[in-house]
Amino acid sequence: MEPVTLNTDRLLLRPVGPGDTDAVYEAVQDPDIQRWTTVPSPYLPEHATGFTEQIVPGGWSQGSMFTFGVFLTGGKLAGMLALTMRSLGTAEVGFWAAVEHRGHGYIVEATLAACRWIFTEVGVDRVEWRAEVGNHASRAVAERAGFAVEGTLRSGINNKGVRRDCWVGSLLPSDLGLPSTAPYLPARA
Repeated sequence: MEPVTLNTDRLLLRPVGPGDTDAVYEAVQDPDIQRWTTVPSPYLPEHATGFTEQIVPGGWSQGSMFTFGVFLTGGKLAGMLALTMRSLGTAEVGFWAAVEHRGHGYIVEATLAACRWIFTEVGVDRVEWRAEVGNHASRAVAERAGFAVEGTLRSGINNKGVRRDCWVGSLLPSDLGLPSTAPYLPARA
């Protein structure tokens, strides 16, 4: 798939490239990003280079992971968001915010824009969110974006070689007033 650019009222979402390597490296020096996400720790310059020059373009070209840098209108990197294809019709969202840009709703706004895009343009019918139990900032973003928290998965994620329990939630096209590509028959309570 060819990379796309998305716009919101306050943000530009676009794939990062070599020109963004230094900004990615600088942002990921934040201990919270290294603690709560699966980025390498310590995060070295070569990790940022591999991310911007290989991982991001490779994900787009293979249609396996759609990564967006979240940029303010002035061009400053505020965060990162990726939608990774997990199975037919299902993607998983992951994100982080640069420390100086937290608390402004940028990642919520970016998540909603990216989910609308993947529902309407890629034909995904479910976006999942997962975060290690205790990552309250990630959970707050997911809940503000409309994700239904569905529970806790024991040993649900692997972060730096350690199995950890995680929260899991989902967002469906209908949560955003959009049609699904396939019929959905929810269980009766």
